[in-house]
Amino acid sequence: MDINDITKEIIDSAYKVHTALGPGLLESAYKACLSYELKKKGLKVEEEKPVPVVYEEVSLNCGYRIDLLVEDKVIVELKTVDSFCDVHFAQVLTYLKFSDKKIGLLFNFNVKSLRDGIKRFIL
Repeated sequence: MDINDITKEIIDSAYKVHTALGPGLLESAYKACLSYELKKKGLKVEEEKPVPVVYEEVSLNCGYRIDLLVEDKVIVELKTVDSFCDVHFAQVLTYLKFSDKKIGLLFNFNVKSLRDGIKRFIL
């Protein structure tokens, strides 16, 4: 499965979860449901994947975690906020950099239409 197919499956699954649940729940509920949907499709999903901070030659476990890592290729970060802000974008870009991944998806489930709550990042 190529990267575009994977991201399509993730986005389709996110729409399904958002349609079923709507806005207003905790991030953890959306994460559990999205993970479930992706696993049903046969995709490999890792939840709360640690991301070490690399400083000089040292790898430091500082508690950063990717919400979902799909097929060891796509970082998925979920939010339930009024709107995205720069720190959300910086978080995804930092995770891409430190994990050496190329594609990230950021979802905000606290929106009326999920179309308004999706950002794709390519490093």
